[in-house]
This record gives sequence, structure tokens and C-alpha cells, in this order.
Amino acid sequence: NRLPVASVFLQPAQDIRIGGRGSSALYQYTIQSDSAKELAHWGPILLNALRRLPGFQDVNSDQQNGGRDEYLTYDRTTAAKLGLTVQSLDTALYNAFGQAEVSLIHTQLNQYYVVLEVAPPYFQSPENFSDVYPASSAPIGNIPLFAVATSQSNTIPLAINHTGLFPSVTVSFNLAPGMSLSDATTRITDMQRQLGMPTSIQGFYSGTLLGYQQSLSTMPLLVLTALLAVYIVLGILYENLVHPITIISTLPSAGVGAMLALTIGNSDLNVISIIGIVLLIGIVKKNAIMMIDFALQAERQEGKGTADAIFEACMLRFRPILMTTMCALFGALPLALGTGTGSELRRPLGISIVGGLIVSQLLTLYTTPVLYLAFDRLRLRMKGEKPDVFHHGAEPA
Repeated sequence: NRLPVASVFLQPAQDIRIGGRGSSALYQYTIQSDSAKELAHWGPILLNALRRLPGFQDVNSDQQNGGRDEYLTYDRTTAAKLGLTVQSLDTALYNAFGQAEVSLIHTQLNQYYVVLEVAPPYFQSPENFSDVYPASSAPIGNIPLFAVATSQSNTIPLAINHTGLFPSVTVSFNLAPGMSLSDATTRITDMQRQLGMPTSIQGFYSGTLLGYQQSLSTMPLLVLTALLAVYIVLGILYENLVHPITIISTLPSAGVGAMLALTIGNSDLNVISIIGIVLLIGIVKKNAIMMIDFALQAERQEGKGTADAIFEACMLRFRPILMTTMCALFGALPLALGTGTGSELRRPLGISIVGGLIVSQLLTLYTTPVLYLAFDRLRLRMKGEKPDVFHHGAEPA
């Protein structure tokens, strides 16, 4: 059976929820102002504008203006003539609707408050004020409330939400399949500009959408910091300023693979997928490390040339490189397949790792030796020496 006054919605529970209000959708956009009247006017306009935007679903607002306010005005002159005071009028209303505690009953095990109020049917409508008869001090009996008071009905919000001490309205929404977060933020910004909201109203993202924006703004610094840390550690390890660049050069292929996998898998670039890309920085570079470490050892201990050393490294270290990559890939495969409760959150992590590993495995086996030889020849030319010639002398494992 359908309930005409109820709205039912389903929402997957997130393992990680980033701030925001409890709402019926995943993403949130908030406007705030120092004027509640402005929010009452612009809140429904923003809600309807978002509902008209393509790619947005389940658009709702926490603004609830369906409350009813009943304002009573006393005629003090008439009340005084009839032997009524403001206090007697207030007492009559409080006894009827205020749930006054008039007595306390004690038993051997507990105590119970006696609450005075009208019957529940009298709470349903303001018209029931006509059944309230304040006690008069004049010898004329009880006087109807509406004989000395007038009633005025108003529509008010059921609740006024605040963000940062200011009244606010939060609109929550979900995205249709194929709609990315970056496109959603661009459309919301353009939509607010077209609405022409006054400067006294400020709009900003909240919850998961705010976390996504913050992660995008800090991602370049995070990646550069990780690359700098990797470069410093590898430079100390190899006592060389060039070989760390060769190893770091394998990372772009992992990033390209992760982005391609997210596109093919119809998954968004969100906070979780960014974490997967950062993890690839530590996983993918081991391919180049295994080759370069073996080649440097062959050059320094066996006296081989650069070309022969890197060729032998590629032949002998191919199997360990393939095995370690496959272990990491199959470890991330359950995340990418997206099975089980809450798999929607972990799936972008697995997709980005699997895609980055596959593409980097295919490319780094070719790009690492080429860059290794190119940097070595550049070093020799800067010294005025002649690059060595490759001799096919290595045997495969």
C-alpha cells in the first residue's frame, strides 16, 4: 500500500563517510546566509534547478517549510471587562497543551508523574482553540478563548539548520551512471552563476564532494612529495643522480593505465581511486629497480658494458618481475571485480591498481632499458667519451 505522506528511499551505506549531514543521497551542496528569509526564497529555487540538470538523481533538500505556526493575539481591553487576565489566558492554554505536571504518585517500586493535557484529537487542528474556556474572575462563568483572542496561521520551517553558526540549506543528490564528479561540480558552478544569487548567499560543497575537491587540490603536492622521497632514497642507494630518474620514468605508464581502467570500468576518479594511484608509485617502480640493480651490479663487479649489462638484466630478471607483478595484480583483482557488501567503495581502488599494473608491465620492460642506455650515453657524451657498443653475450634464464 502506498502512503501519500511518506517518501521512501534506499541508500548504500559507505564504509568511509567524509563529514556532511545525514541525507537521502551521497553528495551534498550547501548554501548559507545570515538571512533565513533569503534561504527560504533561494532554497527551493536551487532545488528545482538541480532537479532539471541532466545527470543528477534523487535530488532533495533538508529545508522543510511545511510547519504551521498559530499566533494568538489577546484583546486586553475586552478580557479585562470579562474578568480575564493575560496570566489566566496563558494558564488555560498551558493546562490544555503544555503537558503540565499536576501531581506525583508514589508506589513501593516507582513513582509516576500525573500530566494534565487535552485528549489527543484536540491536538490535530488550531480550530480546537474554540474549545478552550479560560476561568474568569467575574460571576459570568467561563469565557470562550476566541471571545478575547484572534488567531493567525503562518507557515514556518520545521527546523533551521546551521553551518558555521549561520543558517544554511543543504541539497543532496546522487549522480547518474556515467556522470563524473568533476562534471557535476562544473555544472553546479555554472548553474549557480546563471541563477544570479545575491552575494550575501555563499555556496560550497560538503561531505564526500568536499573531500573530493580537497583531495584533488592536494593531490599534485602529494604526488610530488612521494616522487621526491623516492628520488632521494634511490639516489642514496645507487649513489647516482641519473638512475633514480630512470626508475621514476616508469610511473607515468602506471598512471595512464589506471585512468584507462577507470574509464573502461565506468568508474569515477574519486578519493579511493586516487589512493590506488598513489599506491602504484610504490608498486610499479620495483620493475625498474630489479633491472637497474642487476645491471649496475654486472657493470661494477663483472666489468660489463652498459648495453650488455642491461640486456642481461632484462633476460635474467624477467621472470621475477613477471611473478611479483602477477602476485600484486591477482591480489587486487577481487577488489576490481567488486563483490560483497560495500564493494562499490573498494572497486575503484582495485580497478586503478589492476589497470596500472597491466600497462606498466607491458611498457616498462621496453622503456626502462631504452632510458637506461639513453642516460648513460648522455653522460658519456658530456664527458667526451664514446658510448660502448652492444654485444649479444647474455644468456636467458
